[in-house]
Amino acid sequence: MGTVDAWLTYKLTGNHITDVTNASRTMLYNIRELAWDHELLEEFRVPESLLPEVRPSSDGNYYGYTDPDGFLGAEVPVAGALGDQQAALFGQTCFDEGDAKNTYGTGSFYLMNTGEEAVESEHGLLTTVAFQMSGEPVQYALEGSIFATGAAIEWLEDVDLIEDPAETAKLASSVDSTDGVYMVPAFTGLGAPHWDGRARGTIVGMTRGTRREHIVRATLESIAYQTRDIAEAMEADSGVETTSLRVDGGAVKNNFLCQLQADIIQTDIARPEVDETTALGAAYAAGLAVGYWDDIDGLRSNWQVDREFAPEMDRPDADAMYGRWDDAVSRSLDWAREE
Repeated sequence: MGTVDAWLTYKLTGNHITDVTNASRTMLYNIRELAWDHELLEEFRVPESLLPEVRPSSDGNYYGYTDPDGFLGAEVPVAGALGDQQAALFGQTCFDEGDAKNTYGTGSFYLMNTGEEAVESEHGLLTTVAFQMSGEPVQYALEGSIFATGAAIEWLEDVDLIEDPAETAKLASSVDSTDGVYMVPAFTGLGAPHWDGRARGTIVGMTRGTRREHIVRATLESIAYQTRDIAEAMEADSGVETTSLRVDGGAVKNNFLCQLQADIIQTDIARPEVDETTALGAAYAAGLAVGYWDDIDGLRSNWQVDREFAPEMDRPDADAMYGRWDDAVSRSLDWAREE
């Protein structure tokens, strides 16, 4: 019994093992005491004997070895595992307190390393295990989940406002602004920091002069605004001002969106050469454990920036745009009703 990584590790090595990040997402693990929680196990009626052994995310003692007579045809050490977003954080080499990354996929996941302290959020964020390297203390993170970012762009396709996501940058940049239009992509409710499952997608501020370019631009701006919601909650909880945000995921190939993001949150945006940083993070964890890299400085030097985006918009202008976002969000809240 366990998460998918535990099943894979068992099939590869015969050992029932998971890592601290995956264990922390089972609702059965005490992330402060770093042990299976007996009270929760009793509540959910789960015998501890069924659960995997919990090990560091990057483990120099190895989880085990593959069967040399198996499908790989070699005895290969299995040396690490990470949960999805924690792997992206590790792949972005966010090893120090205050380092932050945002992954833009169907939704977005913004994580900030808070070091060895499990910071309890007062602004709608999650406290999670970030990772643990072999022989070292656990690192924690704050996490903000956004439900619809790439999904908002997919919606533009669904309603035939665009034919391809690559169009969005050209269309959005063809107008100077949204002309007062705001789009809140709360198709399945709103995640952090609002946490309103009854919120629904909303477009406000349209006039007879509103064109598809304005709606496309408003959709891209909504991604940037939702990220600023998380960034401000992160700073309020941690007391650490983000000076640079590392980004990854499919949407960051859009230069217009990256520049817009830098402008809206008034922070430098760093896009790495390898944007599939979840897979890269898992490779980093395993490579560090087996000595392919000597230490995390080797990982830092391996991580390379493709392009950086610095704010070009004046802060008062960014603040004014963001100020109306709150008004738009308020109109989307608590909309759905049970029949």
